[in-house]
Amino acid sequence: MKLLQSKQLWILTSFVLFAGYWLSCTKKDQIITSDTTVTENTTDLVSLKTAIAPTIDGTIDASWDKAEKLSVEPQVPDPGNGLFAGYIGQTYSATIRSMYDDQNIYFLLEVADATKSINVAPWYFNPDLNVPGKTGWQKEPSSRSFDVNGNLLRDGFGEDKFAMLWNIDSSTAKFTAQTCYSSCHIFTPYMDYSKNPAVYTANANGNHYTNAANEKIDMWWGRLGYISKDASLQFADDNYQDYAGGPAVGNLTGGNLNGRHFDGIYVDSAKTTPWPYGPHYTSSPAQGEVNNSQNLKINDTGAIVTVPLWINPAFTSNNFILLSETKNGVAKKVVKVDSTGALTLSDGTIITPGADFQRSSSATGSTAKNSIPAYIAYPLLGGRADITCSAVYNGTGWVIEYSRKLKTGDALKQDIDFSNLADQPFGLAYWDQSNYQHGIKPNLLLKFAK
Repeated sequence: MKLLQSKQLWILTSFVLFAGYWLSCTKKDQIITSDTTVTENTTDLVSLKTAIAPTIDGTIDASWDKAEKLSVEPQVPDPGNGLFAGYIGQTYSATIRSMYDDQNIYFLLEVADATKSINVAPWYFNPDLNVPGKTGWQKEPSSRSFDVNGNLLRDGFGEDKFAMLWNIDSSTAKFTAQTCYSSCHIFTPYMDYSKNPAVYTANANGNHYTNAANEKIDMWWGRLGYISKDASLQFADDNYQDYAGGPAVGNLTGGNLNGRHFDGIYVDSAKTTPWPYGPHYTSSPAQGEVNNSQNLKINDTGAIVTVPLWINPAFTSNNFILLSETKNGVAKKVVKVDSTGALTLSDGTIITPGADFQRSSSATGSTAKNSIPAYIAYPLLGGRADITCSAVYNGTGWVIEYSRKLKTGDALKQDIDFSNLADQPFGLAYWDQSNYQHGIKPNLLLKFAK
């Protein structure tokens, strides 16, 4: 599962699609009473009816004691083409529990993770790259990078994340059998009409989209560095996948078809251009992780280079600039860069990129002591904020609590509806300090103890 409409988005593998067919779930909705003893297994998550709602704060309340744990081990597959190189085969041990009441459904996900990865692709300064016409301000890679011989060049600075996928109104025909593989369209070759004459081209990337115009999938995406940063950010990002015009668009317009969208946006038919272009979607206000970067001219007149947009000159945090900090004066705007890489801030402060701004030369070494966040953290709004979530790192892993209404106020058919307490197939994914390389556990089933 790869989430968002940016390069950070989910990428799942076509080579593993066959697994979904023979792992097809044939169970029907079952009545399970709260007193029923359920045999522990690796596929079914039983949601317990509760009279006491847990507090969503990352602390495991006593109310969770009776909820059965489902043990899972998402594994990183091999999508081919080296896309997941350095992560393939890794597994992540986790347990998940669920409860519900008359209004909400609750989840408790515990993931073993030896490292707390919350510093996402931070800015640092490389003096060797600060040559005429360029700047030494660079970002760490969000995933491990390798040379042509497969040797590690630099460890990744990605964010720990989790995700869940749900079949909205049972609309996606392949979801029961394939869950998170049912919208996987990776490496589909395409006719690139940006060339003249057009050239049939292999696709090195892939995007999710469903297989028919009426199919939609609900995506819950929890970015743990973001969620754990501030009380204003304690939401998992509620997104969805749709058809987005299908292969007729994806194969003919440069392979950039993307069926992954934020909740609340939809196809604007009045602005959609006819074939061979894809549907035009409405826009969303700035939310979530927003790039902390801008383009400036060196010394106001020279070459255009990319540098940070906001800096906290006290360097008290290196993972995110909060939106509130850009408004209350804690963060200062970068207004100028000179040929040495020195940055002038809005209050006249000059940041001279000395040793504290340089990263370790070791492939697995630390980033700069005074690294600068690559993202500004904006609170989520509207439908994207349907899922309240708290994430706490306890030294050995993440404790993640989240909840959502059984039925949201969604009028665009972008959310799963749990209100009839029917069985719901789902898939789970986990990212460990990576951008899009992630472990996947498909073919899971949520059941409600009634």
